[in-house]
Amino acid sequence: MSGKLPNKKIVGAKQTLKAIKQATAKIVYVAKDADKKVTQPIIDLCTENKVELVMVDSMDELGRLCGIDVGASAACILKE
Repeated sequence: MSGKLPNKKIVGAKQTLKAIKQATAKIVYVAKDADKKVTQPIIDLCTENKVELVMVDSMDELGRLCGIDVGASAACILKE
């Protein structure tokens, strides 16, 4: 994966989970190397709510895609 995510995004597991629950998440990105205790509820909720889920190889890569200097376990693009 290359480039950056659009501006209308949320970075972080808690905020991403909240966005899915509020039905404002369009596409959710989860880092494969993130702690499963953190990411599994997000993955489960995406499946339940039929939200598109994209697995990213690493937290570092997801952080770069989000335009931040640290790793991210999860992020999402918001609906317009």
